[in-house]
Order: sequence, then structure tokens, then C-alpha cells
Amino acid sequence: MSASHASHITPAVTDSTDEDAPTLLVKIFGRDRPGITAGLFDTLAAYGLDVIDIEQVVTRGRITLCALVTAPTGEADGATEGELRATVHSWADSLKLQAEIISGHGDNSPRGTGRSHVTMLGHPLSAESTAAITAAITGTGGNIDRIFRLAKYPVTAVEFDVSGADTATLRTALATKAAAKRVDVAVVSSGLQRRAQRLVVMDVDSTLIQDEVIELFAAHAGCEAEVAGVTEAAMRGELDFEQSLHARVALLKGLDASVVEKVRSEVRLTPGARTLVRTLKRLGYQVGVVSGGFTQVTDDLQERLGLDFASANTLEIVDGRLTGRVTGEIVDRAGKARLLRRFAEQAGVPLEQTVAIGDGANDLDMLNAAGLGVAFNAKPLVREAAHTAVNVPFLDTVLYLLGITRDEVEAADIRD
Repeated sequence: MSASHASHITPAVTDSTDEDAPTLLVKIFGRDRPGITAGLFDTLAAYGLDVIDIEQVVTRGRITLCALVTAPTGEADGATEGELRATVHSWADSLKLQAEIISGHGDNSPRGTGRSHVTMLGHPLSAESTAAITAAITGTGGNIDRIFRLAKYPVTAVEFDVSGADTATLRTALATKAAAKRVDVAVVSSGLQRRAQRLVVMDVDSTLIQDEVIELFAAHAGCEAEVAGVTEAAMRGELDFEQSLHARVALLKGLDASVVEKVRSEVRLTPGARTLVRTLKRLGYQVGVVSGGFTQVTDDLQERLGLDFASANTLEIVDGRLTGRVTGEIVDRAGKARLLRRFAEQAGVPLEQTVAIGDGANDLDMLNAAGLGVAFNAKPLVREAAHTAVNVPFLDTVLYLLGITRDEVEAADIRD
């Protein structure tokens, strides 16, 4: 159970509560226990008040409960505001709680235009980085309306609801500050589309799995060092991907096809990969992978994880041996973005509701085409170009960027 949680209900305000109508903000503080919320409203009910807004937060066993209500008019039973104040304070004292009552008029001030969710991840999350990010929000003209902890492990994840700032401006400002403070920050627009069915598409090598598949094949061919060197250069964007792919695959010529099963058994999923896919599928998301690697591995991953889509290059096998060539459409940097669009069309999901995750230069077009592009433990070039970056070794932390809490993930696991 999280040590901090909040609930907020804002019912529609009736015409009888206009901007000039007297209202009271009733605030209760103290040690939490069952029945406090019911007790407060039972106390207020005696005065025939209307509820305009409620907000409650419990942090490490301490409750802060706020209720915005209409002020008593005295017309029905002669009750006065002074009597209400005395009754609420007496009730609070009986429970060893503190009460504060503030007079005012009307409802809350309307939130500013431009609303965003800002998710901050830290491992750990320091006060210094939190100060820097919140100051940067203020610097864009944004106001923090609500703060909620999404997770306490394997990272600390906190979400800010922000109004009054343009999402793109906010994202740019926070990306700079996050890089300087070594904290991960994601900014997405608020609205119904965040809860809509989505498509998540991932790179495979060094994203969904910890390995570079071609290097696993190369180890069996005795050319691991040569292949690794070409791979690094390609991921840094120093070599054309298609040329480097053909050069690396040529080194595998003559390998027995039985090596495919050996490589499949050697593939290591990234920590949190199963949790990420399982949780997304439970929520009705569709999930796919695109890879500059090989279908001989991605087809197996698709079956094991229940993925909806998978596309990669295919190693040519003739007479039981690898020929050193690939067949079919090459999945390169442009190909990954093309496949993202194709999967989105097949899934019936607008492109702006897609999420792409990757680590290398050949993922950049896909990350930029998606509604949210996440650079996962990526090279500096990729981190700078993506919408947001995650720099912890747990793939399921991407769930927090989508507003999914750790408690929700664990509750779903328990139900299964």
C-alpha cells in the first residue's frame, strides 16, 4: 500500500452557488483513522449545507481533509456561521484533530488553460531535483494543481497536474532541467485521450531484451568482436544501418540453422519487460515490436509475451545453414517509423495515441512519429531528440509515464 494517496471530487456547481455566494473552506488535519470523512460531513449536515468541492490526502498516516461548502444562511433553522465553527472545532477536538475554517465567496478559481501531466522519476528522487523541476514549471507560467505519488519502487515516480502552460513549452523547459539534474521527466497533454486505448511499440535489442541478437549469433560464429564493433558504430549513427546490417550478417555465413534455438534460449528479457507487456494487455492496449534484428527471435518473443504485432529482418536459411543474407523488407530507421504507422492503422489507433520506446539512433524516426517517444537507457543523441527519457534499468517504469500506479499493477497481479 502506498504511503501517500489522494482523492478529489469536484461536482458540478449549481446556479445557486454563484461567484458572490458566501462559502467556507473547512480544513481538517491530524492522525488518520476510519470515519473522519463521514464524521465531518455528518457534522456539517446539521446545517443544511451544499458541498462544492472535496479534497483529501493521507501521507504516512496523517490526513489533510478539505471541504468547500456553502455558508449557513440562518434562514431555515437560525443557525449561524459562528455556531457552525464552534461545532466543527468541538468535533475535531473530540478526535484530537485540528480544524481551520476560512470564509470566502464562490467556488475555486478556474484552472488556467493548457493542462498537462508531468511525471518525474528518480532513483532516488532528491529534494534538489524536485526543487529544480517544480521551479521550471513555475518558470513557464504553469501552476501545480495536484501532486500524486505513482510508485515508490523500483523507482520513485511522482505526477504533477499542471495548468496554465503550453504542453510543448513545458516539455522543452523540463527536458533541459531534467538532463542537468539527472532525473527523468515526461510531459503529456491532459484529456480523455490519455485514457483511450493505445498502441505501444518497442524496439527489441537493448530495449525489450538486454542483448543485441546479432551478437548472440556472432558468438556462435566466432566473430563476436567484429560484429560488436559494427553494431556500436551503427547505433551511434556513424554508419548507414542497411550497409552495416549486410556486413554483419555476412559474417554469419555457414552457421548451422540449429543455432536459432540456442540463441532464443540465450535471450534475456529486460527487467520489468513481462510486467510492462502484461499490464498493458490487461488495460486493453495493443503492443508490438519492431527490430533491426531477426524474425527468428521476434516471432518467438511474440508468442511468449502475447504481442499483437512484430516485425524484423529475416535471416535467409538454405539447406539448414545461414547464407549470410537477409530476405524481405529491411527494417531500418525509416522502416521502424513506417511500421509504427502501419501497426497503428491496423490497430485503429490514431498516431497521436501511440507510444514508441527505443534506445538507438535507428529508433529516432519512430520515437518522433509517435504521440510519446521514450528513449530507454539510450545514447545521448537519442535522449536529446526523444520526447522523454528513462534512464533506469526497469522497463515497466514506462507505465508510470502513462499514469498507471504501482498499486494498480500489483492489484491486477493479485486478482490473477
